[in-house]
Amino acid sequence: MIGPVMVGPSSSHTAGACRIALLARHMLQSPPKRVVFDLHGSFAKTGKGHGTHLALAAGVQGMRPDDPRLPQSLELAEAAGLEIHFRNAELGDVHPNTVRITLENDEERVVTMGSSLGGGIVRIFSIDGFEVRVTGQAPTLLIKNVDTPGVIARVARVIADDEVNIAYLTCARQKRGGEAMMSIEVDRDLSQPALDYLNHLSYILWVRMLPQVAG
Repeated sequence: MIGPVMVGPSSSHTAGACRIALLARHMLQSPPKRVVFDLHGSFAKTGKGHGTHLALAAGVQGMRPDDPRLPQSLELAEAAGLEIHFRNAELGDVHPNTVRITLENDEERVVTMGSSLGGGIVRIFSIDGFEVRVTGQAPTLLIKNVDTPGVIARVARVIADDEVNIAYLTCARQKRGGEAMMSIEVDRDLSQPALDYLNHLSYILWVRMLPQVAG
């Protein structure tokens, strides 16, 4: 069996958990100061034995599953002044290997939920209550915006003008005319001028470029 290159005993509980947390880390512009992990199902019941806690702590510090520092991730977090809490939680009708991650610093707060599906494959399906699709198998552009007619078309034009292809796009809104979110898997990272342009549009609330972490 060929699986992900990793430190730890389980592709689902270690590599997958690390990737979910790593993607969550990139949803903040600055490093988090406080993180709460709500562990569901198998993550809650067998996570400690599989190194899930260590993997999650490593991911929010920017480590990948093959980082040799992963076994020391909790000690490194404490030394860096990063406050980490783990709780068991019932998150509803979701995959057994699911975690809700709340990340905070002085300027930002993001709540995301993701599942480890086996073999190191992950899917983040919720960010701040919006339905998304983030797999980490391609660079992913996240955009929170005001629900205004034509926004998706305008964003797509910026991506096309940057000579980047869209592989997969999802969008969700809380209510008509309220806040909305797009998750767009692309062939490569957008250039910094393209990201800066999107950030300065009046109907764009924030933009994040998540890296490819798998595949």
